[in-house]
Amino acid sequence: MKIRSTIEFRDENAPYIAERIAKSLAPDNLSSMETETSESSAKIHIKTEKITSLIATMDDLLMNAKVAEEVLENLKE
Repeated sequence: MKIRSTIEFRDENAPYIAERIAKSLAPDNLSSMETETSESSAKIHIKTEKITSLIATMDDLLMNAKVAEEVLENLKE
């Protein structure tokens, strides 16, 4: 079974925050992941065959996104 999911990051300052978070996460992308950015959001598309792999990938991705967001917020101060 093929499973596809998309995580979308939106922010009122999307060109600054969402895009930079997505780009900071991109080096860790697996071959089954693709990052797409636009003026209003950043999306990470994930394809897998196992639900457990999707859950683990999303968990890692969201934890890393949280860290990246905190770093960007601290740089603004």
